[in-house]
Amino acid sequence: MAKEMVFNCTEHETRVAVLENGLLTNIYIERTAESGIVGNVYLGRVVRVLPGIQAAFVDIGLDRTAFLYVADIGPDLTDLDYLVTEEDGNDEEEAVEFERKLFRSEHVQHVEDIITEGQEILVQVSKEPLGSKGARLTTNISLPGRNLVFLPMVNHIGISRRIQDEDERKRLREIIEKLRPEKQGFIARTVSEGRGEEELRADVDYLTRLWETIKGVKDKVGVPGLVHREIGITLRAIRDIYTRDVSRIVVDSKKEYQRIVEFMKTFMPKAHYYLEYYDKKEPIFDFFGIELDISRALNKKIWLKSGGYIVVETTEALTAIDVNTGKYVGKRNPEETILNTNLEAVKEIAYQIRLRNIGGIIIIDFIDMQNEAHREKVFNALKEEMGKDKCKTNILKISELGLIEMTRQRNGKNVDRILCDTCPYCEGKGLIKSKTTVCYEIFREIEREGIRTLASTLCVLANPEIADLLLEDEKNTIERLEEKLKKKILVKVDKNFHQENFEIIPLQ
Repeated sequence: MAKEMVFNCTEHETRVAVLENGLLTNIYIERTAESGIVGNVYLGRVVRVLPGIQAAFVDIGLDRTAFLYVADIGPDLTDLDYLVTEEDGNDEEEAVEFERKLFRSEHVQHVEDIITEGQEILVQVSKEPLGSKGARLTTNISLPGRNLVFLPMVNHIGISRRIQDEDERKRLREIIEKLRPEKQGFIARTVSEGRGEEELRADVDYLTRLWETIKGVKDKVGVPGLVHREIGITLRAIRDIYTRDVSRIVVDSKKEYQRIVEFMKTFMPKAHYYLEYYDKKEPIFDFFGIELDISRALNKKIWLKSGGYIVVETTEALTAIDVNTGKYVGKRNPEETILNTNLEAVKEIAYQIRLRNIGGIIIIDFIDMQNEAHREKVFNALKEEMGKDKCKTNILKISELGLIEMTRQRNGKNVDRILCDTCPYCEGKGLIKSKTTVCYEIFREIEREGIRTLASTLCVLANPEIADLLLEDEKNTIERLEEKLKKKILVKVDKNFHQENFEIIPLQ
């Protein structure tokens, strides 16, 4: 399977696309003004302890106080005299949670006995703020490297369960045991399979130095204050997403290209990869056909090749996916028509869940099937397709109503929550693209039109609020585009334009 990573880097946002056989399978977006905080370490102050829900609210300097549940409060587990073996743990993402469960099974703890209001506490963000909910915190700090995850607060050695060869698991555990500081833990990530001692030592040295730096900053920073910021999305994608089956990495920013080169020299010196700097005039996502796939990921209705379709509806509590035969009428047997539509829908549903990064509870309403063998076939097909997903899923069998209930591990925001705002025209019942998203689309369209036309001036007609944003907050970007394209850019208001609508007109 040909796998590629494509980076579109601008001053206002970075987008990372993962392609498999030319098809967009994952999209990651980070905006400069809205950079994520998962992985950041803060020195916070406990502002309220709530014994009734066994949780506390902690001020870490954000607009909303963050949430610390008792299960995420890690007493100094390094005092415990045990070592968890790889058979007990799960993937690197779940190992710290396993440690907490193990501790709680032997030591009953109550939040009011552990922390008090006004107490200063070192915490790490484990989940982004979502809707009206603040960020979720943990005191079990974990620092990911390329091959290993460092657990400075716990005495633990874990091996990713995706590494199935027992001899390899044993070899990695022995190397980690030899390299790790006393009573501190490491988890071997999936990409560590086959890595030599020197490569693992580089991770250990880097991560332990980073932890010493964090402890030093903690003693100097004010409360609340940021102690450690997670690396940006470009290097994070190389660290966490890049695997040996990625045959090509394409980057359209010279600066980010050089950063990736240095990172790979330091942490992946033996990796065989093809890193390419993209310098063509055509925008990189247009060249690879990614923009069309992103637009498709915002549609509620997705048509299937047979003529059937699925509808994706996201609510605050769950995501509902409905399957319909649509224009597909089959040939003679209605049961076969329904089965074929459901099986085709399974592949598209699994693809859309990954692409849109849908997490939490998901309800799938398949077309009713009377044949039990057909129901089992659809269920097994869904399990097989979702098995390709890196995020943890739990799928229940089809109910009597033809519904499948499943959960998928949350991993950041849904794509539509990043690209869209709640629609003011329909009082939150639907979504439109945010003003920022429209501005960035205008910038990309200006670049396309600048390549196509010989006109010396480009006129942008836009909604009044979009025009204000272009002329005020994005004034510098407009000036840089003028300099780059050697063309004058005018912005004019059209009150009849919807927020998403705009037009670029070449003027002589």
